[in-house]
Amino acid sequence: MADISGKIRVQVCYVTPQSPLLIDLEVSEGTTLESAIRESGILQRVPDIDLSSNKIGIYGKVKTLDTILRDCDRVEIYRRLIADPKDARRRRVAKKEHVR
Repeated sequence: MADISGKIRVQVCYVTPQSPLLIDLEVSEGTTLESAIRESGILQRVPDIDLSSNKIGIYGKVKTLDTILRDCDRVEIYRRLIADPKDARRRRVAKKEHVR
């Protein structure tokens, strides 16, 4: 719920292997995902983020950049996968079977 000034609180987050980057913001009611990401300054801090290719979501659910934010939303910028999780699991299982 927006406060009297029409502002809502959101958090923009991006997790790297080294550490999470969490940025708390107050934005105007009606702000989009893309606007909050740009306003957070995270694109300057992490040049690897590409809004045309990185998936973006709210609390683990992928959303489009034009999604309107609500109070207390956590905007998540997802990194590209280095390996297919299914293939990685198959390799781990094969490696364990080979060791036996």
